[in-house]
Amino acid sequence: MTLLSDAYCEHIATLQRRTKEALQREGLEGLVIHAGQSKRLFLDDNDYPFKVNPHFKAWVPVVDNPHCWLVVNGVDKPKLIFYRPVDFWHKVPPEPNDFWTDSFDITLLKQADAVEKYLPYDKKNYAYVGEYIEVASALGFTNVNPDRALHYLHYQRACKTDYELMCMRESNRLAVLGHNAAKQAFFNGESEFVIKQAYNSAARHGDNDLPYTSIVALNEHASILHYMHCDLDAPAQSRSFLIDAGAAYHGYAADITRTYSNGDNLFAELIAQVDKITTTLADALKPGVAYTDIHLLAHDGIAQVLHDVGLVNLSPEDIVANKITQTFFPHGIGHFLGLQVHDVGGLVNDDRGTPKPPPEEHPFLRCTRLVEARQVFTIEPGLYFIDSLLAELKSSEASKYINWGTVEQYRPYGGIRIEDNIIVHRDRNENMTRDLGLN
Repeated sequence: MTLLSDAYCEHIATLQRRTKEALQREGLEGLVIHAGQSKRLFLDDNDYPFKVNPHFKAWVPVVDNPHCWLVVNGVDKPKLIFYRPVDFWHKVPPEPNDFWTDSFDITLLKQADAVEKYLPYDKKNYAYVGEYIEVASALGFTNVNPDRALHYLHYQRACKTDYELMCMRESNRLAVLGHNAAKQAFFNGESEFVIKQAYNSAARHGDNDLPYTSIVALNEHASILHYMHCDLDAPAQSRSFLIDAGAAYHGYAADITRTYSNGDNLFAELIAQVDKITTTLADALKPGVAYTDIHLLAHDGIAQVLHDVGLVNLSPEDIVANKITQTFFPHGIGHFLGLQVHDVGGLVNDDRGTPKPPPEEHPFLRCTRLVEARQVFTIEPGLYFIDSLLAELKSSEASKYINWGTVEQYRPYGGIRIEDNIIVHRDRNENMTRDLGLN
């Protein structure tokens, strides 16, 4: 814990420096960061699961306590207003006493609507950071989510501190435990529901603790990119299995995908080829390289596979030129990873928020930045047999190049995605996922 505590102190010092610069750019005295509050279901007396403001958990590793507030100015010791009500209906959080508490002046808040007396009296030079605009207005804030300050903070957030990297290694460790359990459940012939339960149990996460809804897809379901359903019954034959599932530690996410075939067959060989693309692209991440170039390399790799397995009767270069890879690999190669699964700041050119959108032909790419040391990325090539996209391809001029009989052989398996989490260092890359033995 000493290593984590020391790294956390340095992390806070980094946040202080960034905050001071952000405030100077905006001409502000400080930021008031709202952790958020619970949202009531429509016509109900229950709440949706609480999700904390990422700006709050960047400072405080508390993700499950609404109505907390931070007051920061980049110079003075941050002030934490910690919600601790008198409540016999719900679990009351313990009084803060952990490795991070010495970094804050802490005030306990018993009633959520009594927070105003703990906030700066003159709010003219303070900005509210959070999603509850009506709360900010009621409290007297006129500056809400200031653009220049947030652009700077979002841009800088891409470069992780040692503390953040430690947290992400641990979230990967937890996710790998879950992935190994899910893999075993698949080979035991279990249903999607049972596989998901096995994952959660091994990763020690409930559904609401996960950084995103897990994708647990058998057979043709693997062709649905965001498959959020779980069949209760196992299929008569489990041919293939795609799992995209993560974990979180102190608010930092892991995001890992693996695909398996039930047997030594053509689909297993296809998985091996996509897996090789993942490791090749992970090695291609280097400081100064454009992440867009990594995405384009992925299409080159997928084109080579489509050619090699006889799905397309063209050279790899012509497969790309005819945009055929976009049918089989329709999403981006990956994204920033950190406090959010799709972490912010990926589509800007500088710390002033100048837009840098993805190429017109690749609109789903979530990062266009130049790669830098201390950035963390996912690398996740895929090869899918998606009925709607295949139908479009079949009605196009490029249909004549496709071996549709071979496509039909693969369609019952759904698709493939292999996703690793990579830390870029100045002189090497650290594949957190592979280093934990998940191959």
